Amino acid sequence: MRLTRYTDYSLRVLIYLTAQEDGQLVNIKEIAEIYKISKNHLMKVIHELGKLGVIQTVRGRNGGFKLAKNPEDINIGELIRKTEEDFYLVECFDSSNNACIISPVCKLKGILNEAMQAYFNVLDQYTLADLTTNTDQLQKLFSIQHVPEKKA
Repeated sequence: MRLTRYTDYSLRVLIYLTAQEDGQLVNIKEIAEIYKISKNHLMKVIHELGKLGVIQTVRGRNGGFKLAKNPEDINIGELIRKTEEDFYLVECFDSSNNACIISPVCKLKGILNEAMQAYFNVLDQYTLADLTTNTDQLQKLFSIQHVPEKKA
């Protein structure tokens, strides 16, 4: 099973947001620089994550985005199902474009389908919180500076 860059970037964005201080807004430029990926591609990813209700976007000069849900409430299997276009491992998984002559008697489709179900059974056991139990290490990699709260 191979995930698209779109899903890969979606997961990376969410990991980055989880490593932020509560409520801290992040912008696309910041994530693009950290991961060395295209801002244009990230804009599409951020837009979709917003539509899915996983992140909250704030418009304006001081805008940005942050997680809209607790990391414990973001299931990895569910997210991958929503960010991937299809799961056609082989031609016969797509009934509208299947031209394989052995499809009616082929045993491979069933085996691959079983493997894909096992793949999702594993992913469904994890949340974003499970991917970010090492927040301190992530913050160091992201060079996040913790600024102490100002006392009034």
